[in-house]
Amino acid sequence: MTVSQIDEEVAKLLQLKAQLGGEDGKHVFVLKTAKGTRDYNPKQMAIREKVFNTIIGCFKRHGAETIDTPVFELKETLTGKYGEDSKLIYDLKDQGGELLSLRYDLTVPFARYLAMNKITNIKRYHIAKVYRRDNPAMTRGRYREFYQCDFDIAGQYDPMIPDAECLKIVYEILSELDLGDFRIKVNDRRILDGMFAMCGVPDEKFRTICSTVDKLDKASWEDVKNEMVKEKGLSEGVADQIGEYVSMQGGMDLAERLLQDPKLSQSKQACAGLADMKQLFSYLQLFQVTDKVSVLFDLSLARGLDYYTGVIYEAVLSQMIQAPVVAEQNGALPGDEASVSVGSVAGGGRYDGLVGMFDPKGKKVPCVGVSIGIERIFSIMEQKAELLAEKVRTTETQVLVASAQKNLLEERLKLTTELWNAGIKAEVLYKKNPKLLTQLQHCEETGIPLVAILGEQELKDGVVKLRKVASREEVDVPREELVEELKRRTSKLP
Repeated sequence: MTVSQIDEEVAKLLQLKAQLGGEDGKHVFVLKTAKGTRDYNPKQMAIREKVFNTIIGCFKRHGAETIDTPVFELKETLTGKYGEDSKLIYDLKDQGGELLSLRYDLTVPFARYLAMNKITNIKRYHIAKVYRRDNPAMTRGRYREFYQCDFDIAGQYDPMIPDAECLKIVYEILSELDLGDFRIKVNDRRILDGMFAMCGVPDEKFRTICSTVDKLDKASWEDVKNEMVKEKGLSEGVADQIGEYVSMQGGMDLAERLLQDPKLSQSKQACAGLADMKQLFSYLQLFQVTDKVSVLFDLSLARGLDYYTGVIYEAVLSQMIQAPVVAEQNGALPGDEASVSVGSVAGGGRYDGLVGMFDPKGKKVPCVGVSIGIERIFSIMEQKAELLAEKVRTTETQVLVASAQKNLLEERLKLTTELWNAGIKAEVLYKKNPKLLTQLQHCEETGIPLVAILGEQELKDGVVKLRKVASREEVDVPREELVEELKRRTSKLP
């Protein structure tokens, strides 16, 4: 058993003990979220929705349409697509003769969708939950159930144009969300495979060594080398040669230099990858990405998933974040990892062979895509709101319909209905005779900007008193002009 499996079994036993621990032997119901999951309160959801809207806006700006796929797939659909990460797939019990698994990501279901529907050309985005039987690290935004936000371009196009657009999308989203400094690392699987071959890695060990190299962003070179030698069976000499290459970083100049490298220049696939890398950097300059943010050609970037075939990339934030409080509710000790590195907040690459794995005739559909790490981004946005003590509105109500005296419930309900029918976001308190002060306080607490006040005199005069909550400025508006006046005012609200 692995350490994570042992931990899981211990957690199950402790939970069982707690459930059976009632004084009279009765079942004690434990109120908690499942390991690696969390609830989101209205304030958190408001922040989350803002992030989603920014991401969707960017995807739509780049011409994407959207699809959806089932939350579970046939087990055989997912098997053999993720390399060493396949052990993290959630398998379900036999359901009516079908062996099913919860989706691990949105990319494999997308490839299955293309093959099944014989689609050879599409630009799509997909935002949905995925599931991983991982050892969760809540403080790093790493969960067992989480959202992925994917953008993919499928079709036969000239090299590196769609790939560069995917990187432009990452740049736009991270810039618009104002998450601080970030760096986009790029590499190419063909360069990695050529490097492995020239260093003496056996063909059958390419993918497993790739998974080990992928740990360099979290582990030291010594730890990675140890795994290569002691667990994966490479000689120290081969590992040291790999170490020389994976320490290299640069830009277009590094690609040009490696094309002259005595070893790499002997590999056709490495040369093809390096030529495309030069082309990618030229397009990124045209897209004005390299002007403002560091795009780094980094030979240590591997991305452990098996299905990548060409360019791969990953966006990393430079800052540290505070661990969210939710960690304590899910098994972490108070004070654990008070300040942690966020790590990757976006990643992706080219996967030209995945659709062909599902096609009966092996027909390939070239694809490239990017996935935005929404949970990690959300952790940062949540922390920023806490640090700045931002007042986050959890509703979009534009106006509260209030009364100044008693016995005006019917009039309030009539006016509220008028506003709803006109498409105005309105609320009314659920009391027959609420005090005016109570109604005004409700607006201040929830951030409602306007109050439409009805009183006996206003009804006689055929007007409604419109109050701006922030300035307390009031004006009488004729009842028949209220809808237009509200529309005019609300159109200017943020």
